Amino acid sequence: MIAFPDTSFLCALYVRQDNSLMAAAYFQKLPEALPISGLLLYEFRQSVRFQAWLQTRDKTRGYPQSVAEVALAKLQSNLDTGALVVVPADWPDVHRLAETLSQRHTMTGGHRSLDLLHVATALHLGAREFLTFDTNQRKLAAAEKLKVKP
Repeated sequence: MIAFPDTSFLCALYVRQDNSLMAAAYFQKLPEALPISGLLLYEFRQSVRFQAWLQTRDKTRGYPQSVAEVALAKLQSNLDTGALVVVPADWPDVHRLAETLSQRHTMTGGHRSLDLLHVATALHLGAREFLTFDTNQRKLAAAEKLKVKP
């Protein structure tokens, strides 16, 4: 396995953002399907739905339901075609790794639970690269000797 993404990378792929062109270019050049975990898939879908809900409450936040529906459809299309593949993980091992990462880095770096779990999943799966646009998560992945891209 070459690369494992986090939610910020998937969001940039499926919802227009400042980093979208960079994410799309990197995704297109991958020599293999991009692996994702069930947890990452859930977090992305939940985030997209939450952003649509936010916009119904405050038009200055989130994005329209139509944007959310397109993002979810594009994601599903990439799953259906095999461009993205959900890979199994040994969750007790991922949790053990995440706990180790928390002990090493959270008090000095302020890392959130899901960020720790995504980096731990990448390590567990043997990824060499970690795909993220999140500044703090970049630091965590780099500290664990993952090449941070794009």
